[in-house]
Amino acid sequence: MLPLDLHSHSTVSDGLLSPADLVARAAENGVRGLALTDHDDVGGIAEASVAARRLGVTLIPGVEISVTWRNHTIHVVGLGIDPAHALLLAGLEAVRSGRAERARRMAESLARAGIASSLEGALRHAGNPRLVSRTHFARFLVEQGHARDVKRVFNRFLAKGKPGYVSHRWAELDSAVAWIRAAGGIAVLAHPGRYGIGKNAMGSLLGEFRDLGGSGIEVVTGNHTQAQFHEFAARAREFGLLVSAGSDFHGPEESFVDVGRLPDLPSGCATVWARHWPDLLQ
Repeated sequence: MLPLDLHSHSTVSDGLLSPADLVARAAENGVRGLALTDHDDVGGIAEASVAARRLGVTLIPGVEISVTWRNHTIHVVGLGIDPAHALLLAGLEAVRSGRAERARRMAESLARAGIASSLEGALRHAGNPRLVSRTHFARFLVEQGHARDVKRVFNRFLAKGKPGYVSHRWAELDSAVAWIRAAGGIAVLAHPGRYGIGKNAMGSLLGEFRDLGGSGIEVVTGNHTQAQFHEFAARAREFGLLVSAGSDFHGPEESFVDVGRLPDLPSGCATVWARHWPDLLQ
């Protein structure tokens, strides 16, 4: 089991634990290196850093940026960023403003389906009112009895073609990578197996991402199957990308994998931590 986790979320975006509590849970699980990668916001890094120093965890400042690529929504994780960098902060502010508009349109769509007051309900579940996500709407819908759990809500209400889904244009891929690199970080394509992109299109995405300055892809993640571990390890070698690993942990009741409970990588992987943070596994 890997003693690190390079993809996790707190209440600053759509996680269930505060930044400090997330670090504490990671430490209890034996994590030595943790990246806090909240969606489109770096507001939890200061609190997480204080907790990490107290608990002997190496905190890697991070962020997960929402991107639109060929009408697909994808996510790019930035690792080792300067959370005070002006260009990054301006870019994230622009993305968050788009989230507010999307949330309003989602609420209108759900209202037409007979579900009232969903924006107000989602906001009650959002620790950060600047960042309302589909997950906050999902928690409200579970609370109202529309589904048993968050995973079922997405399938019934929030996926493409369902009552609460609205299309949205996020950041451009070149912009997201540029913001991360300008802030001193490395760009990693998050959970590529989640996007439903065919093999040829995935090749185009990985090639474009690499050519823009992307450094790696997540191979072992809570969103991937064992077969996908090997598939994307091979893709990383094909495109000369480093391999990353992260649980994408949101909370004890909602995530496929607990923070820091990641299985080992397939053999032969060149990792982002060996290149950039070699002390993490020593």
